[in-house]
Amino acid sequence: MFTKILVANRGEIAVRIIRACKEMGIETVAVFSEADRNSLPVALADERICIGGKSATESYLNQKNIISAALACNAGAIHPGYGFLSENPEFAALCEANGIVFIGPKSQVMESMGDKDHARRLMKEIGVPVVPGTEILKDVAEAKALAEEIGFPLLVKATAGGGGKGIRVVNSREELEHAFFTASAEAKSAFGNGEVFLEKYLTHVRHVEMQILADHFGNMVCLGERDCSLQLNKQKVLEETPSPVMTEEIRSKMMEAAMKAAKAANYTNAGTVEFLLAPNGEFYFIEMNTRLQVEHPITEEISGVDIVKWQIRIACEIPLDFEQEDVHLKGHSIECRINARSTGKINFLHIPGGARVHFDTALIQECEVVPYYDSMLGKLIVFANTRENAIRKMEAALCEMIIEGVNTNIEDQLKLIRSKTYWHGAYDTLILPEILAEGK
Repeated sequence: MFTKILVANRGEIAVRIIRACKEMGIETVAVFSEADRNSLPVALADERICIGGKSATESYLNQKNIISAALACNAGAIHPGYGFLSENPEFAALCEANGIVFIGPKSQVMESMGDKDHARRLMKEIGVPVVPGTEILKDVAEAKALAEEIGFPLLVKATAGGGGKGIRVVNSREELEHAFFTASAEAKSAFGNGEVFLEKYLTHVRHVEMQILADHFGNMVCLGERDCSLQLNKQKVLEETPSPVMTEEIRSKMMEAAMKAAKAANYTNAGTVEFLLAPNGEFYFIEMNTRLQVEHPITEEISGVDIVKWQIRIACEIPLDFEQEDVHLKGHSIECRINARSTGKINFLHIPGGARVHFDTALIQECEVVPYYDSMLGKLIVFANTRENAIRKMEAALCEMIIEGVNTNIEDQLKLIRSKTYWHGAYDTLILPEILAEGK
């Protein structure tokens, strides 16, 4: 087991990792930017090292400074959390080259599965269904020719990256050229790779992902699905597990496909295989996230498996001590992402409590919400024996939560959780703007 781990992240996920390490008897090192000098993870860690200025480029994306910090404090491993460098194969390789364990998959696996074109071709080879589409496009002329074969509407998608960047919806031939160049330019700017391909735009579908754990000895388990369909601008807003539309038959098939995909990729550690689920029960592979997901706590709630601790154990080459038949998914869990809509100082903070209610956050009284990073303030998570009880518990928790000093999306989350569409589980990836627009 590692004696010391450097946490190459900030905010709530840094707090989450530090707490897991404390429970495992592992010392932690927090790296921080100038903007985060007085943050909670910096206070909680055993050691702390400033790695640069306020911007992400100067700090949390500064690979050399992070590696230097790890070497200086003799950290045996780096946990990247999510975002920033968590899916950067170059950084994973840099860790490996410096004798530091990267807590995640190997750099080669990350690179191959992070390339959506390669991942699509691999899934086709092993018989996992993919959304109809093309391979990497040479130019806009090829895009126009192939678009007619696929049919509109379609998506122009970057082969690299994620988080909704490098993706454009195209409803007609006239829109294609502009979408091609803007998606390519956005991807080039964000990920250093402007390659794009076309994919059929499927509407009225659910975004469902399967959580995988795989060790270095060929053992693998799937911890069930999460429904992440409620999105704004391709950013997830609320997630729940199990999916309200999932049947045992579909779940069994999707779990089998997810594990098949992970095995074909020689995957190790925690990962997520993402699918689009159509109303007729057909599903299609879209990508594999080679990192810890923001919404991992709801899977922990229904499975009883601590995913972060298992990430660390697997990175130590400790085998999984349970099999698929030992996984028993019970109850229902919901996560609401609480996002800031302005910056400022938190002058009053009340976090809701109660049985199986928690708020994963790095917020503390008088802390500053700065403009340099992602807007998520924390994740409100509830668990109950039934979906109805979980919804009621989430509504009560949202009503109790108070964050003063910045504008937030708490009222929108309340509107969503109270809507008939959500109560009936009758949502898809496009419906959230309609729910939030009601009554405005």
